[in-house]
Amino acid sequence: QVQLAESGGGLVQPGGSLRLSCAASGSIFFINGMGWYRQAPGKQRELVADITSGGSTNYAESVKGRFTISRDNAKNTVYLQMNSLKPDDTAVYYCQMWIKIRRYVYQYEYWGQGNQVTVSS
Repeated sequence: QVQLAESGGGLVQPGGSLRLSCAASGSIFFINGMGWYRQAPGKQRELVADITSGGSTNYAESVKGRFTISRDNAKNTVYLQMNSLKPDDTAVYYCQMWIKIRRYVYQYEYWGQGNQVTVSS
């Protein structure tokens, strides 16, 4: 069984920074893509950033230049460094990973429990 555990959310003032972490544990053979999504009240869940197993990254236009996604494969962990935060960044942030639990099986999608990020003065 695979579990994703998130940490690092909280309350921050506009212009501040936060770093989210998400660690996968359990029976893991290989982790392919990793990503961060967010969902604000009354809105659909949206992609914030993702990163391939090779390290290629992709960002939503709204966070480009402010957020940085990275991964530590040895620790099965993905990070989201968020700088210059704005009130519009307020949302529940979810990590997501595509994980293979054995060599010759399909990868499956796993989600973290969600972590509240609130940007307010």
